[in-house]
Amino acid sequence: MSFPTEVAADIGFSQPSRSFWAVVGRRLRRDPLTVACGLILLAIILCAIFAPWIAPADPYKTSMAYRLRPPGDPRFLLGSDELGRDLLSRLIYGGRLSIFMGFAPVFLATLIGTTLGIIAGYAGGTINALIMRAIDVFYAFPSVLLAVAISGVLGAGLVNTIIAMTLVFIPPIARITESVATQVRSQDFIKAAQATGASGTSIVLGHVMANVTGPVLSYASSLVSVAIVMASGLSFLGLGVTPPEPEWGLMLNTLRQSIYAAPINAILPGVMIFVTSICLSLMSDGLRQAMDVKQ
Repeated sequence: MSFPTEVAADIGFSQPSRSFWAVVGRRLRRDPLTVACGLILLAIILCAIFAPWIAPADPYKTSMAYRLRPPGDPRFLLGSDELGRDLLSRLIYGGRLSIFMGFAPVFLATLIGTTLGIIAGYAGGTINALIMRAIDVFYAFPSVLLAVAISGVLGAGLVNTIIAMTLVFIPPIARITESVATQVRSQDFIKAAQATGASGTSIVLGHVMANVTGPVLSYASSLVSVAIVMASGLSFLGLGVTPPEPEWGLMLNTLRQSIYAAPINAILPGVMIFVTSICLSLMSDGLRQAMDVKQ
């Protein structure tokens, strides 16, 4: 497969051109699996955004007379939960919190981690050592256990869960950014820009940032699926979203005692977590392959 001259130049470190992103877009459109996963995710996100107009019932309304109704019931298309609430409505509304808790910590961690990584990689020396040794402290703990520990200290709640997961995702993003920035710093076009009297800020924004964006974006996209699963796990353990908010992990927790009486009802939140996370993971792989100009 041939590439434009501008894309071929990006095999080394240089500022990505518009042709590069055009090739990435064409590759993504030609990947049927990535397109299919993207359409599924788009449908889930749209349902979450327009939940007040799509959901057939109030997700908070309880009725013990209709608890654990099976899917296909005239009043409940996908059945009801242990308190008689409509499961379809709660799944639709639950997508709001679950997807938000997947994207928000990754977005915040990307901003903070990229900033720290660029500073450490471009400055080098003592600044690099201070930042990266502080980052290394977080690697002494498994990410899931670290998230559980931070959430346990901060307490349950949406904001505390996002803070905990953001702190977990900052170190790997900062490490990747620092590695790329360190390599870019030694390139000839950086030395040429310094020789012309360009300020450090302009070099970082115009050259270093341009080369860091691709690898960081590719890696960060893979963390969204991990964040959704991790947030659901924290809610399942009682360290995330608190009742009666509809959230897929919390719904799994409240329905687990009903798994023998209504097994289909109990697994529906897990199905949503699985479908969303696997689609995000496959989309991340497609994006990574599309951005690989060496292929």
